Amino acid sequence: MYLSIDDYVNGILNQDVSILAKAITLVESNQPEHQEKAEKILHQIIHHTGNTFRLGITGPPGVGKSTFIETFGLYCIEQGKKLAVLAIDPSSTISKGSILGDKIRMENLSRHPHAFIRPSPSSGILGGLASKTYETMLLCEAAGYDMIFIETIGVGQSETEVADITDFFLLLLMPASGDEIQGIKRGIMEIADGIIITKSDGDNIQKSELTATQFKSALHYFTHPLANWIVPVIPTSSYSKKGIEKVYNMLTHYQQLAKIPNYIKNKRQEQQQKRLKKILSNYLIHDFFSDKNITQGLQTIQKEEFYFPHRIAQKLINEYKRKK
Repeated sequence: MYLSIDDYVNGILNQDVSILAKAITLVESNQPEHQEKAEKILHQIIHHTGNTFRLGITGPPGVGKSTFIETFGLYCIEQGKKLAVLAIDPSSTISKGSILGDKIRMENLSRHPHAFIRPSPSSGILGGLASKTYETMLLCEAAGYDMIFIETIGVGQSETEVADITDFFLLLLMPASGDEIQGIKRGIMEIADGIIITKSDGDNIQKSELTATQFKSALHYFTHPLANWIVPVIPTSSYSKKGIEKVYNMLTHYQQLAKIPNYIKNKRQEQQQKRLKKILSNYLIHDFFSDKNITQGLQTIQKEEFYFPHRIAQKLINEYKRKK
């Protein structure tokens, strides 16, 4: 059935899940006519966005992200929230295909009428995010969801990109030994707003409590940009629901604290600037390598046995700038 721009906009604002899903498909499409239509839809719904809490969730494979999201998501719904989960699945570098299995892993949450789960392929994008995650998030906000969870791939790539589109960055880690804790990258620790130690049940309880204590000690060396916010470390169990209420209270407290200095508002403005620069960078790189003179020059250079890359790069850039 053909849908006009108004059909899409009205359907989204009236919280029609079917139309929301179709609009997201338009946003994710690479076809020019779909992109043009998606841009018009986004332009009309933009004033209905920004009133949600955006939560980024990351962690290594096997940490239990999907299980935690289902348990915590259902708890949020019990508190009266409507929840959208944007789950990014890794794509094959060969076929570009993706399993998109999050609805299977979050079976109970996916059936709930107050939850919307949208698995999206990463399509080889680094940083653990799909290329159109931000636009998809805006559509979900316009559709009336109070909380947006963004679950990243967690495959050891630069996961920090999720922090550039969310209000709170939640890092999930498993109970670990001292050596394993030493191996956690400093960069990801510095941007974490909260840390969850998963699988804190059975034989893991003592180990997870010790891990939490060690992380709390390590975090004393970091200063959080939100004044008076000390990054919490909470042991949780998705099966026994241990710590789930504490996680919810942590997010509530953070939102209250962040309101006073307009922290989240200012953070989102900075994120927009970063996003614009990144998009401009991507367009320029694509345009540069699409230039016939540049591609021919590269092919000629690659046949040479030895060359200075910096000098060649400057030469190609000068050639590109002259053409423009």
